[in-house]
Amino acid sequence: MLGFAFGPKILAGFLPGAIVSGVQMAISAANTGGAWDNAKKYIESGAMQDDNGNIVKKGSDIHKAAVVGDTVGDPLKDTSGPALNILIKLMAIISLVFGSKFAEIHS
Repeated sequence: MLGFAFGPKILAGFLPGAIVSGVQMAISAANTGGAWDNAKKYIESGAMQDDNGNIVKKGSDIHKAAVVGDTVGDPLKDTSGPALNILIKLMAIISLVFGSKFAEIHS
């Protein structure tokens, strides 16, 4: 839409910014989701201790909070990162396919 409305030069400026920010968002979403998932697994392995030196077990408040975090983290890890990757590729391909039309309209 940007190419049709404003021309190929605006689109050429928009795409690098969208790609750089999209890559950063995809990496951030995947890493955040993985961290929340690993936190729950770490607690469930029995390796975590609370401030008093007691082993944190399943069913504790800390474990319940980690389960909530994992519920948020799974969609980030499994869907948000890959979806942004597809979006970045789609923007670039559509711009290339319609690039000659953008140039024709605004020449």
